[in-house]
Amino acid sequence: MITREELAAMVDHTLLKPESTADQVAELAREAGELGTYSICVSPSRLDVDLPEGVKLATVCGFPSGAHPAQVKAAEAAVSVANGADEVDMVINLGLAVAGAWDGVRDDIEAVRAACPAPAVLKVIIESAALTDDQIVAACREAEAAGADFVKTSTGFHPAGGASVEAVRLMAETVGGRLGVKASGGIRTTEAALAMIDAGATRLGLSGTRAVLEGLDS
Repeated sequence: MITREELAAMVDHTLLKPESTADQVAELAREAGELGTYSICVSPSRLDVDLPEGVKLATVCGFPSGAHPAQVKAAEAAVSVANGADEVDMVINLGLAVAGAWDGVRDDIEAVRAACPAPAVLKVIIESAALTDDQIVAACREAEAAGADFVKTSTGFHPAGGASVEAVRLMAETVGGRLGVKASGGIRTTEAALAMIDAGATRLGLSGTRAVLEGLDS
């Protein structure tokens, strides 16, 4: 059984509400240190935050629609890394994915990858609930080909829904351990978090981190 500390170390402690204030982000960072999470994930305009020792700083790019021009996403990613982000979670161009324009999907990801080269970590949000299984597989393959470090299920803002065990399992099978798999969107209970890990998730995006971790206390 995974321990509370091990689960916390897989969590991007997340606050991406547009109305979030600097004070709320500061409290998020303080709580991340208390809980022992891997990182905090905040909006690009909220990167000016004091972090506890050992906590990474993640942000988003092309969020939440993914419909921005590739040049805009690349510029956003570059600014975020310059402002201290260790990790960037970008949203793919869903319209291109649904249309089967996979070269365009790859070009989009490559542009962001070039703008935030290693050691910055690039996670690619494929919005799995809005895609078919075949599209999920193709999106993961393009993310890998474009040099991403992770594939990620969801923004948590799409009306189609967030992470599902089935999508995580399919994504994990597709990337075969060569990339990380982040499950995010609608994971609110300990049971749901553990199910995502069992399906192959190596990172979790949680906003209600404390409640999820408390389920492992007993």
